[in-house]
Amino acid sequence: MGNPNQRIIVVENNALFDSGKDYFEGFRPADEIDYESRILKNFQIMRRGSPKEPADHPEGNAERSLMFKQPIGYTIILNPSLKKVFAYQRSADIKAYWETRLQGKWSWGFGGHIEPLDGVNGNMIKESVLREVLREEASIDGKIMDLKSLGYVNYDDEVSRVHFCILYGLSTDAKEIHPKDLEIAKVELLSLSELEKMCSNSDVEVEAWSKIALEPLRKLL
Repeated sequence: MGNPNQRIIVVENNALFDSGKDYFEGFRPADEIDYESRILKNFQIMRRGSPKEPADHPEGNAERSLMFKQPIGYTIILNPSLKKVFAYQRSADIKAYWETRLQGKWSWGFGGHIEPLDGVNGNMIKESVLREVLREEASIDGKIMDLKSLGYVNYDDEVSRVHFCILYGLSTDAKEIHPKDLEIAKVELLSLSELEKMCSNSDVEVEAWSKIALEPLRKLL
């Protein structure tokens, strides 16, 4: 369940995109522009808030502030030998998952908000990825082989306009992972062609970041 009083890392749009010069929508590879360093140099701490609260909430509301982006470590877990990706469907039950705009949608990105305590042992972005994926969201039945920075996703729809995706690929030899979080209804190990079919199926809802992340996935698989 999302906590509106959670303290999270945010960065001003002007600092992230260099006053709009480096703004983009879609995917941008990690070796083009180092947005991660910009976040680490310019981050602020803000109350997370909620889309249902007023934008001028006296304690702050990052979910309604269009001046800031909330960086999200978004990790695709893949088995390179099988050339398959772990995809999951979010719960459609309001008691398990509060974000109604994403309920029931499919995704292949695990992760969440970056918290101030994530910076205690070094790079807070990578630390948040390890915390979210390995300790909070999923139990991986196998060896973790590599965590690789893939790039960035920016997409200004209703859900994502206040968020900024830092995309990682986590390689494992696992054939199964088990969700720890109730917001994940089920997990399936799927090939790239199966993910593409899912995205083109009008009866299946896939979140925007996962659709965009197919571009770097094609190069990995």
